[in-house]
Amino acid sequence: MCLGLPMRIERLEGPYALCSAEGREERVDLSLVPEAGVGDHVLVFQGTARRRLDAEEAQLITEALSGVAAIMAGEADTALIDRAFADLVDREPVLPPHLAAAYAAGRKEA
Repeated sequence: MCLGLPMRIERLEGPYALCSAEGREERVDLSLVPEAGVGDHVLVFQGTARRRLDAEEAQLITEALSGVAAIMAGEADTALIDRAFADLVDREPVLPPHLAAAYAAGRKEA
């Protein structure tokens, strides 16, 4: 599994940016999101920004990653899990459109 990390752009350096998250800084390639600017949040994987995020989505991803880290360390309780995955609590899971279409097609064949 590959995980992208949300980071905030602090300074532009040509096609790169100095980004920060969780008290650390990283030089990030912006080739895939050239429209990103200072103050924007981007999803970073292996030193490259993959897409822009709004502040709310960046926060949700950060909280979910913190929750996963706590679970892996054996430190999670129900309150922490509910907080880390707040966007998933009290709702039914929904398949992405392409999977929902495949599921519906499979049911018609059965």
